[in-house]
Amino acid sequence: MIGSVAIALLGLLSLSIPVGIVLFLLGFGISEFFSVFPLIRGLGQVVWSASDSATLIAIPFFVLLGEILVRGGIAERTYGSLDKWVSWLPGGLVHANIGTATMFSATSGSSVATAATVATVAMPQAERLGYDPKLFSGAIAAGGTLGILIPPSINLIVYGFLTETSIPRLFLAGLLPGLLMAVAFMIVTAVLCKIRPSLGGPSRSFTWGERFAALAQLVPIFILFTVVIGSIYAGWATPTESAAVGVAMALLIALLNGGVSSAMLRESLLGTVRITAMIMLIITGAYFLNFTLASAGLGRELQGLFDSLNLSPFGTLLVVIVLYIVLGFFIETLSLMVATIPIIVPIMVGLGYDKVWFGVMMIVLVEMALITPPVGLNLYVVQGARKSGSLSEVMLGCIPYVLVMLGMVAALIVFPQIALFLPGSL
Repeated sequence: MIGSVAIALLGLLSLSIPVGIVLFLLGFGISEFFSVFPLIRGLGQVVWSASDSATLIAIPFFVLLGEILVRGGIAERTYGSLDKWVSWLPGGLVHANIGTATMFSATSGSSVATAATVATVAMPQAERLGYDPKLFSGAIAAGGTLGILIPPSINLIVYGFLTETSIPRLFLAGLLPGLLMAVAFMIVTAVLCKIRPSLGGPSRSFTWGERFAALAQLVPIFILFTVVIGSIYAGWATPTESAAVGVAMALLIALLNGGVSSAMLRESLLGTVRITAMIMLIITGAYFLNFTLASAGLGRELQGLFDSLNLSPFGTLLVVIVLYIVLGFFIETLSLMVATIPIIVPIMVGLGYDKVWFGVMMIVLVEMALITPPVGLNLYVVQGARKSGSLSEVMLGCIPYVLVMLGMVAALIVFPQIALFLPGSL
């Protein structure tokens, strides 16, 4: 059954069928060919159970928060402010790309939205100042991946929902690895541009007066992040309630910056509906697929397969890491998560691994799927914003940052407290 399901999944995805529909079709097929019971009769109850959760209400709120910040003109101001603080480093504006992506990751919760925002703002600067297109665009694509690791992360919410893990603990666990990866991205960029100055653009210096004046544009983003995340950890609000507060604050910030209009609100709401509908279709499809897989005995079959390999817990972990890297070449990140979490997570927890730690590890692994061909969404988002050159340039530019992600995976294995320190402390 394992081989049949894997082949069917890849085959259906290769036909460009929407992922949510693919998951339902796989569930129907398993019910028909691998079960003696009519599992399809449980479809209504399973879909209702997957949808009837107050936790999931946080998803449209966080999506709307990001949409408002993106369409309210906050991105340009943030980018301009960070330009004055980091453009003196080797690589110049490439560091502003990473810094802006990090800040928007801490508010939007979506990697694709973060990459699209920074690419739209930054690409005209790259062309005007003569930056190498490969590293410049690669930094944007890689920086955008932080949107699913640094809280508030939609993918961490989905992981917590599917594994019944504390979402505030997951948010805390993702914060330090996300910030360390952002710093590592900037260090790698500086080293590369120091060795080969042609990869970057001109380093620019600004007076301290100009720098401190620019901080006024960053303060609202810091306050928004502090209120949204701080209210969760202080126990004042649930993730859903804090997301609602965040939407109100984002609207206020956009209003004070003159970015609110009827067209902006309409586009933000429509974008939220589209993204939320896509996510919910995938979640409900995954729930039904997981119900049929469990009922048909795939979990026992997969557990038997791992047992037959006679691997140690560490050996099993390495197999899972390789599995996610390979699947990431072919399956979109959220789909990869919801299709594998109910199967892989129980096995890893049974081997003694912490669910929170493994959640962060999984997120770092699926981040690579966003910038690896052929289905790396951030690659296409950045290429679309460039409107020139080839997609291969963006792919080449992402290679140094993929290596950083692999380094973070190794660091999490050797030093698990990177993810567990903050949840354990607070």
